[in-house]
Amino acid sequence: MLLEKKKKHGYEINSSSMADIAFLLLIFFLVTTTMDMDKGIPMVLPERGGELKINPKNIAKILVNASGEVLFDGKGVSDLELKELLATRIKERGVDADGKPKLLVSIKTDRETEYDRYITILDLVKDAGATKISIAEPEKD
Repeated sequence: MLLEKKKKHGYEINSSSMADIAFLLLIFFLVTTTMDMDKGIPMVLPERGGELKINPKNIAKILVNASGEVLFDGKGVSDLELKELLATRIKERGVDADGKPKLLVSIKTDRETEYDRYITILDLVKDAGATKISIAEPEKD
């Protein structure tokens, strides 16, 4: 009597639809994933076309030249001095009926001013307590 050896059957995983499954998973994750986008500088811009008459005494002018030097009302100042002078001026001018400072801060830069320097000055102005900020367009050559 001859004993037959039992053949061991190998088990296989059917991989014919693996590419389809991978493609569907890829599409699913691309559609459902949200990307965090940089929002930029959070500012509330006024309505277009609205012009107000402002007392010139309630305007603080900040000029930033191409090399990053700052002029506050025509005088050269450092960053720390700018923040202190601006905070003092805001307190001097008081607040309006809405409880916001009356002082309007106008920031004007040269076309060659570095963007990082401009943002630094804008942050200093906000830290000093200014809420009314005018971003003036650089003069054209």
